[in-house]
Amino acid sequence: MSSLEGLLAEEIRRTGPVSLARFMSLALQHPTHGYYRSGHPLGTGGDFVTAPEISQAFGEVIGAWLAQAWTDLGRPAPVRLVELGPGRGTLMADLLRATRAVAGFHATLGVHLVEASEPLRATQAERLRGIEATWHDVFAEVPPGPLLLVANELFDALPVHQLIRTPRGWVERCVTLAGDGFGFTLGAALSPLAERLPDACAAEVDAVAEVSPERAELAAAIGDRIAREGGVALLIDYGAWALGPTGDTLQATRAHAPADPLAAPGQVDLTTHVDFRALAEAACQGGAAVYGPVPQGTFLTSLGIHLRTARLLERATAEQRRRLRAGLFRLTDAGEMGELFKVLALARPEAPGPPGFGRATLAPC
Repeated sequence: MSSLEGLLAEEIRRTGPVSLARFMSLALQHPTHGYYRSGHPLGTGGDFVTAPEISQAFGEVIGAWLAQAWTDLGRPAPVRLVELGPGRGTLMADLLRATRAVAGFHATLGVHLVEASEPLRATQAERLRGIEATWHDVFAEVPPGPLLLVANELFDALPVHQLIRTPRGWVERCVTLAGDGFGFTLGAALSPLAERLPDACAAEVDAVAEVSPERAELAAAIGDRIAREGGVALLIDYGAWALGPTGDTLQATRAHAPADPLAAPGQVDLTTHVDFRALAEAACQGGAAVYGPVPQGTFLTSLGIHLRTARLLERATAEQRRRLRAGLFRLTDAGEMGELFKVLALARPEAPGPPGFGRATLAPC
């Protein structure tokens, strides 16, 4: 039994079964034994690969979007360029490289990375060598000023509670001890988190719903910051706009393959699909206007990722051409990441709509 498994087992023996959110929080973010705190999970040598690692064109067109949004907002200066959960720093490096020629843009930027993992901070610093950047443990530490914020595959890793519909109402799905490891059990009391569910009473017995106060709090904080100080935010993740119970979307990944989510906590990646309805409503309650979500493939195509890839192909080797074409397909095709991944944008209600989006989906009253 690992150190983290021992800590979890001791807590369960002391206080009883823990929520899935508590299990995820410790497994992913424990200060010394958590998955993101102790290693390098990203990339072909890790457990999973994110969009910036698939193709440099992803970060480059995101950079072009941010530069256009900055222009549409009247070129505010200074402005905080913020990435939440910046992984290996690839997205930030690519978007900054792609926007070097935008007149006045880099001169206005203060680069801020919200990352609690020391190993990942070191990787990001190496990738961003020569770029002046500031690291923060949490979003609240980012200094005042208008935002250009990006969060790619950040919300899916924030903890969720799972609720199960029983004949007497919604109860929490908890993690308890089972043999030499962990298993699921049901909580004894009805869960107050059921109040956050849409049309909760219409759900059938045994339906599963996922609720994440932590995601909602972060979305509301970003919405509040943009409403007060201006800017835009781009939130990219996989999931859907849930009109009812989400179902059980918990998944674990290790070495690019599915794994048991309750086995080896701290050594596997744990995620769930993002409920974009809950995210959008929280950001709107924070004061921001919400645009989208739109499918990632549609969004990237509208930004010109096919044209950008074509230009990269012109000076690529045969192996680089193969990877560029494969990356473009994976990012945009409906059967790959193009439909499952969604893009949500936030802006000040009175500001111009973000580039590539139509009318706001939600706006404060």
